[in-house]
Amino acid sequence: MLSLNSKTAFGTGFRAAVPFLIVVIPFSVLFGVVASDAGLHLAQVMGFTVLVIAGAAQFAAVQMMVDQASLPLVLLAALAVNLRMAMYSAALVPHLGHAPLWQRALASYFLFDQTYAVSVAAFERNPDWSIRSRMGFYFGVAVPLAVVWSSMTAVGALIGAAIPASFALDFALPITFLALVAPMLRTIPHVVATVTSVLVALALASLPSGTGLLIAAAAAMGAGVLAEIALERRVVA
Repeated sequence: MLSLNSKTAFGTGFRAAVPFLIVVIPFSVLFGVVASDAGLHLAQVMGFTVLVIAGAAQFAAVQMMVDQASLPLVLLAALAVNLRMAMYSAALVPHLGHAPLWQRALASYFLFDQTYAVSVAAFERNPDWSIRSRMGFYFGVAVPLAVVWSSMTAVGALIGAAIPASFALDFALPITFLALVAPMLRTIPHVVATVTSVLVALALASLPSGTGLLIAAAAAMGAGVLAEIALERRVVA
């Protein structure tokens, strides 16, 4: 695909984001419900959502609040869960690193799982895109997801008590991550890294919130690198 102008790139990113809205809507409603049940007022729920804009970290922090953890522990739990964003940022540098500073700062605010996964996949498929095309696509993915996340969180906070438990809104979280990961399993190292992360995360599930996930992420990266090196050695041999 040839390089796109900013408007076309934004529209392309917007269309790529639409399938994720199906799971972001119940996921964000669920957070509004959980945060409201935890005792947060609407203004607090929305301030939390707009400032953090990271579902997994928000859920972890709210759970710590429910458990009456101290503020430092709440912040540490949210930070631990969100440390994967540092890996996402590093992976995006080759694609977006030459953008103006203000655009990179705005992109960092809108960095979450969906924008990373969808954007990196598109950038790898279209290496000829200009930096303007890449930023346009990135924001095309990010903006609708962020708007829907915030607005539906408000809905959940306002009407949470009226939503029957039988609706089982918590199904959205695993489906979201499956939709993100599955299309990226294109090589043996990808599969090795994924299997390693799952096994390690399950084995360390009893550790404090976020810790097991961080260890699993590190183990997955190491396993993926080792698998890549092994494959390269086989090719050379």
